[in-house]
Amino acid sequence: MADLSQEQWAQQLKADDNAFLLDVRTEEEVAEGYIPNAKNLNIFKGQAFVYELEALDKNKNYYVYCRSGGRSGQACALMNEMGFENAYNLMGGISEWTGEIKK
Repeated sequence: MADLSQEQWAQQLKADDNAFLLDVRTEEEVAEGYIPNAKNLNIFKGQAFVYELEALDKNKNYYVYCRSGGRSGQACALMNEMGFENAYNLMGGISEWTGEIKK
């Protein structure tokens, strides 16, 4: 897992042809706005969240975010334990995001 600054995360994501954007917030939070092309898997779903992660391609590079960076950090650590080699946490989360947001 790597904690990346907003700038590092955005630059790396933009240049990555094997990127997968993952939003681990609740559905209610996502409804308030999300980064375009993100897939939402709610980390608060417990074991269901783990099952959803297991269905993902471990060969992709995962760019993970939440509201402030805490839950996405936990998700990245869990993903590493599950065999995902590249999981990047957005420090500060979407609350500090200056890029595009869709509603």
